[in-house]
Amino acid sequence: MNKRTFDLSIYLVTDSGQCEKAGRSLAQTVQQAIAGGATIVQVREKDASARDFLAAVQAAAAVVPPHVTLLVNDRVDVYLAARAAGAKVDGVHIGQSELPAQLVRQLVGPAAIIGQSAGTPATLEAAGHSGVIDYVGIGPLHATTSKKNAPAPIGLAALARLRRHTRLPAVAIGGVTAADLAGLRAAGFDGAAVVSAICAAADAKAAARTLAEAWRAGIPDAPGTSLDTPAH
Repeated sequence: MNKRTFDLSIYLVTDSGQCEKAGRSLAQTVQQAIAGGATIVQVREKDASARDFLAAVQAAAAVVPPHVTLLVNDRVDVYLAARAAGAKVDGVHIGQSELPAQLVRQLVGPAAIIGQSAGTPATLEAAGHSGVIDYVGIGPLHATTSKKNAPAPIGLAALARLRRHTRLPAVAIGGVTAADLAGLRAAGFDGAAVVSAICAAADAKAAARTLAEAWRAGIPDAPGTSLDTPAH
């Protein structure tokens, strides 16, 4: 099976708690965000049981169209279970404390997308040399409350310097808003990952549309990134 292409530009990371406070289910938020322009969705359920996490992934998969990429945060077992149950899932996003990337690749197979969080020159270079990571997430840009024990924010200049340590496609994360997108694109990022900007918004579709319009207003670029032909 050939690897699919993916578009990192408007990258939604879900937070079911924020969705519920905004009066929507996780699936409703995902559906509305995609209608507004979200191009990739990562289901993240840090405090859920495996069963509840699986249910969240299945609910998201039921509303994600074929052209939008769906990833599972950290839990390779949940990804495998969702796939075995027939859900359309495309891969996983792992951190530095999860299973080793080479082992993850063996478990998920050659066609799955693997993203990895990497916030130092050494981890970014390791991801690039691994041969199994397809893109990296770098941050946090700003302070964020959507992730417990998040590192201190580093700002755009430091983020841009980190971006230069890898040729892999890269997405920025950490309190990102539409006002940041032009700067991130100019710094060579392939997309911006957001949580609160969509999940906590009163209108998830409008919030995603605002982000998508801000991204398109940046430096002209190819609309998607192929796994076989990295953009950088």
